Amino acid sequence: MMRDLRELAAYAFEHPQFGPPDLEGLGGCFMLPSPRTGVKLRIVASNDAGWDHVSVSLEHRCPNWYEMELVKRTFFHKDEWAMQLHAPPSEHINIHPHVLHIWRPHAELIPIPPAIFV
Repeated sequence: MMRDLRELAAYAFEHPQFGPPDLEGLGGCFMLPSPRTGVKLRIVASNDAGWDHVSVSLEHRCPNWYEMELVKRTFFHKDEWAMQLHAPPSEHINIHPHVLHIWRPHAELIPIPPAIFV
């Protein structure tokens, strides 16, 4: 399971649309500063419907690999696998033009390639 969101309360904030975070329940909104790039990553985290899910956005560009790795290390345990999925265009629901997602199913193991490929 995703890290206990109460551990990340220092980054939580009340979103004008989504309201206050539910750190003991389904999730909330967070602002995580990136030490390397200096930006504040806007994050919506949830653990509902059998999935851990984190969306990461910036106002004027998509997050880069370093920023996504920072979010993964912050919101998930270090020994957990998590993934980004690339859906076909017909399945896109584009609410924000500069957002990327990290997913982890609760009830299934993520298929993992041989170590030499990682």
